[in-house]
This record gives sequence, structure tokens and C-alpha cells, in this order.
Amino acid sequence: MKKGILFDLDGTLWDSSEEVAISWSEALKKHSDLELDITTEMIQSVMGKSMTDIADIFFEKYDLDMRRELLEYCCEEENEYIRRHGGQLLTGLQETLQRLRDQGYHLYIVSNCQVGYIEAFMEYHKLGMFFEDFESFGGTGREKSYNIRLVTQRNQLDLAVYVGDTQGDYLAATEAGLAFIHARTGYGTVEADVPYIENLLQLPEMAEDVIAAPQ
Repeated sequence: MKKGILFDLDGTLWDSSEEVAISWSEALKKHSDLELDITTEMIQSVMGKSMTDIADIFFEKYDLDMRRELLEYCCEEENEYIRRHGGQLLTGLQETLQRLRDQGYHLYIVSNCQVGYIEAFMEYHKLGMFFEDFESFGGTGREKSYNIRLVTQRNQLDLAVYVGDTQGDYLAATEAGLAFIHARTGYGTVEADVPYIENLLQLPEMAEDVIAAPQ
């Protein structure tokens, strides 16, 4: 019986909002005359949305082509900045991942980010050894529920749970047919009665309970 845990990234495994804000501000200064100061709070307010949705929010006064062009510049700068500076790992992350692996779980990441962002996270913090596969909005151009289902199917998981921090994560997991654990470590709330953790070190025990529960 192959058991998997799929993770959201931002707010669930780390907080990169400050680093993302810096990188986007630098990108806009280099590549545009847009007078927009991207703050950490602005980034946190849109975490969990797809990259194109974020561009539509931040660059709404521009036409579609310009929004996509600005997004491309910002994402390139962001990936490079993250590769050099990383982000803030949530407390107990590496210990939690190791415990989950020791319990026999196969670990994955599914995020609404661009291509290169998950890779930068794993590269800087040297966590690639823990994750067998990952998928992103940038990789497929599809919604998170599709990507959750895709990772679950291509890794032939018999049992799986998705761990995320927002209502969107909960809805995506539900649509994909997976159990869900709310990580109350991040940016959002969940309007449903679901299992939750308040720090990552609680996840190994919670995962066992959720995986064992009838779906």
C-alpha cells in the first residue's frame, strides 16, 4: 500500500513572502516605469493564487500582454533571488520530513507557482532528497486540483492526503478526491471542519490518523 503526502509550499513548508516582495520590486525597477512598491503584506495577501491571477491583481491597469510581460520579468527575478537567498523554513520542517519518510510516506509538492520556484526552494535549502515529485501551475497551466490528481496518479498512490494552508487548498484537495489537513501555519483559514495542525511537528501523528480514517 503506497502512501503519499502532497504539500502546498507557501505558508505550509516555508514563508518566502519577504524575499518575493524584494525580488518583484527589483524586477519592476529594472524592467518597467511602473511606480508600484511590492510589500510583504501584498505578497501574503495573494499567496495561493495562480501567477496569472496575481499579475491581474497587481498590474490590473495594464492590458493583458503587458501584464504577462511584467509577470515574466518578476518570476525570473524571483526564482533567481530565491536561489541565492532562500526563504524562511517553518519550524521543524526537516525533522518532520525525515519522520514522515521513516514512517513510510512518499512526499510531494503541488503549488500554484511558476516553473523554477519549487526547484529554487529545494536547491537553496537542500531538501530535494525528501521529495519524489512535484508539479506547479507553471508546469501544466492547470488548476491545483488537476495537478494534485496528476501527481497522485503518476506516482500510483493508493492513499494520499494534501496538506495546505488556505481555503483554496482545501477545495482543490476535495475536488481531487484527497483527504486534507489544514496547516494553520500560513496565510489562510478554512471554512470547513477538517483536521489541522498548528505546527509541522504535529503532522506525522496527524497524518497517520487521517490516512487511517474512512474516506
